[in-house]
Amino acid sequence: MADKLKGTTTVGIACSDGIVLAADRRASISNMVMSKNVTKIFKIDEHSALAGAGNVGDILGLVRVLRSESSLYKARVGKKMSVKALATLTSNILHRNRLMPYLGWFLIGGFDGEGRLYSIDMAGGLTDDKFAAAGSGMEFAYAVLESEYKKDIKVKEAIKLAVKAINIAMRRDIFTGDGIMVVKITKDGYKELGKDEIEAILKEL
Repeated sequence: MADKLKGTTTVGIACSDGIVLAADRRASISNMVMSKNVTKIFKIDEHSALAGAGNVGDILGLVRVLRSESSLYKARVGKKMSVKALATLTSNILHRNRLMPYLGWFLIGGFDGEGRLYSIDMAGGLTDDKFAAAGSGMEFAYAVLESEYKKDIKVKEAIKLAVKAINIAMRRDIFTGDGIMVVKITKDGYKELGKDEIEAILKEL
């Protein structure tokens, strides 16, 4: 189990005008790099997403369930599922399967008039956070987040902070690397940043 959980650094930052999620691109098993272009942030709907650190198959399986449940909720109720409800659903699924757990640590982020961020462990433990990190490089990411996060941070600033946190983890954690993926969710919906945008931010750091 320990080997399967190695690798990855994911970061989430909640803002008054949205949410930012970021992750590295490396996938590894034990000491071997298996891929250098892995997606670790997944769109659930236009206003919410999941970032996962752990076993890829388990993360993808959970994403499929959440997408289906979110679509079903909207069809039945006539409105989108709130980010809090999505996080609670995720927590319930993980807790129900705790004897045969999804091997991962999950960040659920979204926009419900303001940015909302939840950190959820494999047993379903749920925490409402303003910023969070998960994965093998989380200690390095947290060091950056703890020192530079501001209560009134906006999405534009949070993107730079998230990129910096992942970049520091890439420098210090051998299981984190090979590029950065960044997603922002605002009133305008879900958007993944392009490589050129991320490279420009890295040059400023």
